[in-house]
Amino acid sequence: MSGKIGFWSVFQLVTISQVGSGLILPANLAPYGTLSLVGWVLSSIGATILAVMFALLCIRYPRTGGPHAYVQEAFGAPSAFFTGWTYWVISWVSTTAIVTSAVAYFIPLIGVSSTFFELLLEFFIIIAVTAINLKGVYKAGSTKFLFVALKMFPLLLVPLIALFFFDKSNIPAIETVAGDDMAGTLNNVMLLTLWGFIGFESATAAAGDVKDPKRIFPPALVLGTLFVALIYFVSSLGIMGVIPGHILMNTEAPYTETARIILGGNWHLLISFIACIVCITAVNAWTLASGQIALGITQDGLMPKFFAKKNKHGAPVFALVLSCIGTLPLLFFTHSENLAQKVNTIIDLSVTAFLFVYVICCLAYLKILWQQRAKEKMWQWFCGIFSLGFCLWIIFSTPMKTLLVCSFFVVSGLPIYIIRRKKLKGTGTTTTEVFQSTPPSLASEAP
Repeated sequence: MSGKIGFWSVFQLVTISQVGSGLILPANLAPYGTLSLVGWVLSSIGATILAVMFALLCIRYPRTGGPHAYVQEAFGAPSAFFTGWTYWVISWVSTTAIVTSAVAYFIPLIGVSSTFFELLLEFFIIIAVTAINLKGVYKAGSTKFLFVALKMFPLLLVPLIALFFFDKSNIPAIETVAGDDMAGTLNNVMLLTLWGFIGFESATAAAGDVKDPKRIFPPALVLGTLFVALIYFVSSLGIMGVIPGHILMNTEAPYTETARIILGGNWHLLISFIACIVCITAVNAWTLASGQIALGITQDGLMPKFFAKKNKHGAPVFALVLSCIGTLPLLFFTHSENLAQKVNTIIDLSVTAFLFVYVICCLAYLKILWQQRAKEKMWQWFCGIFSLGFCLWIIFSTPMKTLLVCSFFVVSGLPIYIIRRKKLKGTGTTTTEVFQSTPPSLASEAP
């Protein structure tokens, strides 16, 4: 039991994986002005209800791997594989944006910047974080809550102080930014604001390494998501109220620039350091989730056994190393002088791909409820239906080009799945034998 993680560790994984991914967002959202605040409210509602749904799924099936485990219970092997594969691939694809943000906050500390140097820093961060995760889940996820709070507090304090310097003329009005295409503009905003919450479910990937999933996951997921929603809204409001939109949109480290304006002296360097650490911690959370996702897929018989190969610390060596190797060329090929453009591209693709995963998880949740409909409460149905509608709304308003590119993440796993199915047939192992359902007694204990 000493190797298991508890509430504060899960809460940390939930919050850090979200907050770290969104520290660059005030700059990306600056062109949208007041509409971005509307986007934060809508995304906060959607993410919180999604968090409730994932918590209900997790306490029914507290297994390593995350979303694919729930899809397996509802729809079987093929859907489970492609869900897990997609989630695994985009977990390390999305990491590139967070690593880039970490370097953007680190550069003000040293005052030296070049494309080559920044790329080296990005490579160093992802390799170092992978090395930490090779020490095992407990080492990667056992940061004390006090340490997390110390990191979060300054990032919330700066926007709160900024409210005393607030100038509403710095924030463009909705009618100014939306023009005649309100729906299209709102969709762009929703993709950006929802990115800030992507990762709330990643902690469920380590459910097999949590002391008491039934007791820990519901409050950790929901309270963590609400806490992050508060940070994001206050941060956007405070930062946009201090820095004019046309300047903020070209700022690579918005928290640092805000601190420089309102605090003076060298305090902005402390904020830059803290923001950098938060981003790196988010990379750690995503790396941890990536390894556990691949491990879960393999344990369910869908991936070659070497994906589940562990070292003496219990870390899935091959999965972690492969994720790291896959991230390095992405950092190289997406490197750009225009940070906002690079991050926006990654965000659009990542969020849309994550929405694919969320949609099938919603369908799995609703099917599970239907199978147990005699004892399920109405609010549980509401969580599933609302979550499904929320995800489909954003997907249907996303450009077709983005949807097609994201579809590649899904079908890229087809060769491996075909090979794995042939192996199963060759050994006489059936899909039914490979996939053992969770005992009914566990599912019946869900609230």
